[in-house]
Amino acid sequence: MSQIDRRFSIAPMMDCTDRHDRYFLRLFSPHMLLYSEMLTAQAILHGDREFLLGYDPAEHPLAVQLGGSEANKLAECARICEDFGYDEINLNVGCPSDRVQSGAFGACLMAQPQVVATCVEAMRKATSLPVTVKHRTGIDHQDSYDELVQFARLQIDAGADALIVHARKAWLQGLNPKQNREIPPLQYDWVYRLKQAFPDTQIIINGGIKTLDECQQHLRQVDGVMLGREPYANPYMLMDVERIIYQQAFYPLSRHEILQRFYPYLEKKLASGMPLSKVVRHIMGLFHGQPGGKQWRRYLSEHAFKTGAGIEVIQQAAKQVL
Repeated sequence: MSQIDRRFSIAPMMDCTDRHDRYFLRLFSPHMLLYSEMLTAQAILHGDREFLLGYDPAEHPLAVQLGGSEANKLAECARICEDFGYDEINLNVGCPSDRVQSGAFGACLMAQPQVVATCVEAMRKATSLPVTVKHRTGIDHQDSYDELVQFARLQIDAGADALIVHARKAWLQGLNPKQNREIPPLQYDWVYRLKQAFPDTQIIINGGIKTLDECQQHLRQVDGVMLGREPYANPYMLMDVERIIYQQAFYPLSRHEILQRFYPYLEKKLASGMPLSKVVRHIMGLFHGQPGGKQWRRYLSEHAFKTGAGIEVIQQAAKQVL
């Protein structure tokens, strides 16, 4: 059993959980587990690894999510990611996008549970890191609880340290990824039953969870909760994670204090040539629901994407909500 604390984690999200977003989110909680965007095995083996896999040490604990279906390639990627210092290897068996399906990985792999198990076993042999699988409750018409149990048992027998279950099935045809996050009904009770069926394996629940109160309710049934879209749209909800989830004393920072702590990182990246636009979308929701929040977002939208935009743009935007 791995030693990673998975009670609370932020979901891997394409075009969202890049290194800049992870650094920003880490300011809210030192303990929550962060995940990279999904990285394909092909990209890691043949692409710019420092660009794809690089991160700031402050981001730990940090897991990398891989996409692929060829055991030997995933095993090599697991070794590479361990060398980069990641804390966990996660396999994506949940993404339903057409692009991912065309690469023969993601949610479509739920139709081939033995292929997934072979990949898990290969990665376990290749690395000393924990290996986990993020998957759905089912796909298309392969969506019975018994089939979910069969899938889970194969992965656990192959050596998976934890299963992260998005508590909806995925329709591979007819629904886009956004619709697949919203339309198939949530089946939290299936995930609870899965934990009862496999008490010695960590089971993490994901999908439709919006508040820390809901997280506490789920934690009575499973080992961890994973949130994605909600904290991305409203990151300040994470300010209570240390107190509520980890029962840790943690001085709550104001939204402006969070920005002050983010500025040194931002200045360093801007000085290295990174455009401000690479970061601004991650902080757009910081003043969600606050008086002046719309002005904050409007100012960033109008000024942060201009050539040469610097940290003063964020400072001016923040003045809209003082």
